[in-house]
Amino acid sequence: MTPALITRLRNYLCKRFDTEGITIRRRQVKDSVEVYLNDEILGILYIDDEDPNDVSYDLNISILEQDLDA
Repeated sequence: MTPALITRLRNYLCKRFDTEGITIRRRQVKDSVEVYLNDEILGILYIDDEDPNDVSYDLNISILEQDLDA
């Protein structure tokens, strides 16, 4: 993902979740980035751009059972 796209995604997520605590970090693979909330990993965001006329993004958030009681 390009730096410009990462900025657009971050701006969208910050607005959507009403927080400036979201950061996005690149990964070794080009089709996804790591999404952090207040320096704690929130999930992985994937891009689906097989069809250039129908690009979408998928945010995958994993929640550990032990974190539910914290």
